[in-house]
Amino acid sequence: MNYKIIDKETYYRKGVYRHFTQDCKCSTSMTARTDVTALAAYSKQTDTRFYINFLYVLSKALNSRDDYRMAYLWQTDELICYDVIHPTQYVFHKDTETCTPVYTEFREEYDVFYRHASEDVERAKQTREYGLDAANHPNWFDASYISWLSYDALNIELPDGYLYFLPIINWGKYREENGRLLMPVSVRMNHAVADGYLIAHVFRLLEKEMADFVGRT
Repeated sequence: MNYKIIDKETYYRKGVYRHFTQDCKCSTSMTARTDVTALAAYSKQTDTRFYINFLYVLSKALNSRDDYRMAYLWQTDELICYDVIHPTQYVFHKDTETCTPVYTEFREEYDVFYRHASEDVERAKQTREYGLDAANHPNWFDASYISWLSYDALNIELPDGYLYFLPIINWGKYREENGRLLMPVSVRMNHAVADGYLIAHVFRLLEKEMADFVGRT
């Protein structure tokens, strides 16, 4: 785990950061229906899991820009940017109706990521422990699939004043609309390091990464 310390005096969002870490500590979130028609078709054609393919595309999108890899170290009052962030995915156990967190390292090589993510899920199916270990996984972002519903809106609340900067991403079932498969995706970020533009940009990055992914030879 490596990171660089951001100079808060030269940080390009200096004024916004100061305001939303001192005057008005809050988060912001956005939900949008994302076209996953091509990714779903690719997954079917290649006999691969759509869920893991989307997790890969999502991880690649978030790692493509410093703004999505920010964190706050309260022990030293430092703003940092991780070199890489990894997804914390979840396995749902039908018998107990509980979830187990799954820590999967992001790898740029798709085949490596796909294999490791699949293995991580299978191992998690063997336990019913919640097993969240955030202390030892500081540069992991939350990536949670809500498989039971194609929802229209979702909001994640954190304690007032809690400066948690990594993205929290949720997505639901995709549904067909006018011949396209649209999937709700929700992005929550702290307002100190992200505003409407940066959150909306996540969806644009997802579109780009999905197009690049399905178009690769």
